[in-house]
Amino acid sequence: MARKIFIAATGQNCGKTTTSLSLMHLAKKKYDRVGFIKPLGPKLINYKGRDVDMDAALIAKVYGLDQDLELMSPVVLHPDTTRKVLAGEISRESLMEQAKEAFAIMDEKYDFLIIEGAGHSGVGAVVGLNNAVIAQMLGAPVMMVAGGGIGNVIDAVHLNLALFREAGAKVVGILPNKLFAEKRERTLNYLRMSFGREGMAVVGGFNFSPILAHPTLRHVANVLGASVLGAKMRATKVQSSEICHHIQLGAASCQRVIDILKKSTLLLVTGSRDELLVTLASLYHIHEYRQKLAGVLITGTSDISPMTQKIIDDSDIPYIRCPELTANVFSTLMDDVSKITADDNQKITLVQSLADKEIDFEAIDALLD
Repeated sequence: MARKIFIAATGQNCGKTTTSLSLMHLAKKKYDRVGFIKPLGPKLINYKGRDVDMDAALIAKVYGLDQDLELMSPVVLHPDTTRKVLAGEISRESLMEQAKEAFAIMDEKYDFLIIEGAGHSGVGAVVGLNNAVIAQMLGAPVMMVAGGGIGNVIDAVHLNLALFREAGAKVVGILPNKLFAEKRERTLNYLRMSFGREGMAVVGGFNFSPILAHPTLRHVANVLGASVLGAKMRATKVQSSEICHHIQLGAASCQRVIDILKKSTLLLVTGSRDELLVTLASLYHIHEYRQKLAGVLITGTSDISPMTQKIIDDSDIPYIRCPELTANVFSTLMDDVSKITADDNQKITLVQSLADKEIDFEAIDALLD
């Protein structure tokens, strides 16, 4: 049987998947065989001809576990699954059996097994498989990932703890993420005062990182249903993993837009602004501005003039073409929270590097004894 840990979270976007990526990286330094399973997958994608959860596909691709893909994502929620369960066309028991059977095989195959939950603790309740039920069913100690802060973490954890206690699942530790480096130790000390009284350890997670928090060009393109274009993109596709630290609107005068550019900016420009597009394409040849321009997002229904298009293509500047209103595109991007994908090589490498410095795997592993 494997040493196992169930990674839960107080809510979405706390860093649960980043934590799983990190634990895979750290555990592989100590154990020969490290596996991953997401028993309930609410985020369906098609990966190599299979319908699987996107996080299972991510881990499989990064760590070369494609051969286990079906076991890693045994229950995936299709658009009609919840309705069929509620109507009695699919039984909750059958879904539980699918999850248990896949887990049993993985439990025997690996020395260390990471089990990732879905969303907050209640996700999956509609099909009888919320995080607490799964953790108890699989007999896995729970590590709960939370956001940063003190009061927010304590409140959010206690809100979620009720479900785990009701199901009889044991939460052994709390892992707060997005900590401010200068306040890290003080924050962790206060959290240990709080949770130590309840027999739960606190292990520090990641410090807040703008690189991890911000989207890549590829992610922006995927959100908008578009592609990253440009001569260099077509040739190598290397720079589509460029991280956009800032998203700015190119609505002011040409000179003003240039003056306020920040490092690695994705600039939204309507397609009718030929003078600004030409200027940006020209400036991209200068090292100083190449550092400031992650790319250009060209919006609006107006056609780009042939000459402007040629200048853009000749410059190699990365760009995304989205024929929607600029205000709608900007709103969509502001509402989006960037998630790591298997193609985000820069982010994945950073996650692994930061994990070596910021996450105490031995402390986590000791909680499983």
